Amino acid sequence: MSDPDELLRIEGMRKTFPGVVALDSVDFDLRRGEVHVLLGENGAGKSTLIKMLSGAYRPDSGRIVVGGEEVRIHGAQDAERLGIATIYQEFNLVPDLTVAENIFLGRQPRRFGLIDRGAMEAGAAELLERVGVDVSPRARVRELGIARLQMVEIAKALSLDARVLIMDEPTAVLTSGEVDKLFRIVRGLREDGVGVVFITHHLEEIAALGDRVTVIRDGRSVGQVPASTPEDELVRLMVGRSIEQQYPRERADAGAALLTVEGLTRDGVFHDIGFEVRAGEVVGIAGLVGAGRTEVARAVFGADPYDSGSVAVEGTRLPRHDVGAAMTAGIGLVPEDRKGQGLLLDASVEENLGLVTLRSATRGGFVDLKGQRTAAARIAAQLNVRMAGIGQQVRTLSGGNQQKVVIGKWLLADTRVLILDEPTRGIDVGAKVEIYQLINELTSAGHAVLMISSDLPEVLGMSDRVLVMAQGRIAGELSADEATQDSVMALAVSTPATSPAPPPASTPTDAATEVENPRGH
Repeated sequence: MSDPDELLRIEGMRKTFPGVVALDSVDFDLRRGEVHVLLGENGAGKSTLIKMLSGAYRPDSGRIVVGGEEVRIHGAQDAERLGIATIYQEFNLVPDLTVAENIFLGRQPRRFGLIDRGAMEAGAAELLERVGVDVSPRARVRELGIARLQMVEIAKALSLDARVLIMDEPTAVLTSGEVDKLFRIVRGLREDGVGVVFITHHLEEIAALGDRVTVIRDGRSVGQVPASTPEDELVRLMVGRSIEQQYPRERADAGAALLTVEGLTRDGVFHDIGFEVRAGEVVGIAGLVGAGRTEVARAVFGADPYDSGSVAVEGTRLPRHDVGAAMTAGIGLVPEDRKGQGLLLDASVEENLGLVTLRSATRGGFVDLKGQRTAAARIAAQLNVRMAGIGQQVRTLSGGNQQKVVIGKWLLADTRVLILDEPTRGIDVGAKVEIYQLINELTSAGHAVLMISSDLPEVLGMSDRVLVMAQGRIAGELSADEATQDSVMALAVSTPATSPAPPPASTPTDAATEVENPRGH
């Protein structure tokens, strides 16, 4: 006899891809009115599992039981019919349509055979109010920042009246205030009897929101524990080993200045930015959302223009807005949007790793393919990229392994100054520690790292010095000993002594005014 509170059950789920076993005998169940956390490293199989529940993949074997009956999910419409809605990390919205059109896409209310725009916009407004976001139903989706896009996705899922709601890393791009708002929404859904599958890499969120946790490791379910389980035990289950230090910074003596920025100004975005990054050190940049951190990094790399000031590498001044010159001088940028700006998703691991060195590997119009392949294989092994082979398409890698490839292409080019913008966003704790160790290896070899992160504990744990930006200016600099959450946030909310530049224009990543994500992991 089936459990009346059981909404969903998965038994013996197996899924393989060429050369890879993604899932092997995975069991999972979800009850009415609970938040069940699905925890695992990048590449453990979480995304494969939810794609089978949403109809994107079909299992090789195993059973899916919904409401006590075994079902087969052949596509998104089957999932919707069964009351299963999924919110992915990559938003499934149409940029040129309005918010209301996106929420009710394919299900628009009609009157006399025509779309009833009034009813559609009224319904959208009600859903947007429910999730607590101040967005016009008539706004174009492309005009919204990432945090608001997330809320629109949630509103869209609520419009389906789903009994099972799957949320894949929903807090990765939200500020702390927005996370609190999201948690209130999820708790309300739980009270309404909705079952929520919640995927997160923020371990502190588990006890705050979850009821049970299922841990997946290497494609297998290795345990089901209460959400109150201590974090160190969750980490041990997830990665198969204990992690003694979350931020294992190995500080080295700083050498000569490798990167020097003076008086960098872009009207309305940032003003009079000046700092140095020395050989062997990590300089972190912290601040409020919209303070201009990413914009400064892109200007230093030559990706965006600036009005005045200078950028120099080892004393040689670089031309403005010239990525090629920056790369030649030894600057590399790992962007916050790794998929949109850091990778060619349809290309192989080998091709992506060789992007930066392609020109130097070309002689007489011919690329040294053998040399590129050998170097790519060496870097992939050094970074422990989990893959079937260097010919595997980057799109099919987990988020953590994709990030390793983005970093790896700069290692292959022997980059002297590496700018890391949100280097561990959406990455599990095991992969994070691997990236932190990589940062240590770079600085011990005399390289310099400029790190921008919305995770304040990460900035504090891995930086030798912290620059704090406020209103487009550097509000202060703190040594590792001086930098605390309180001291950083005091500077971040301050008004710089000189007249500040106007607030930066909203971008998809800096579209709010709260402190961004001052949360531990």
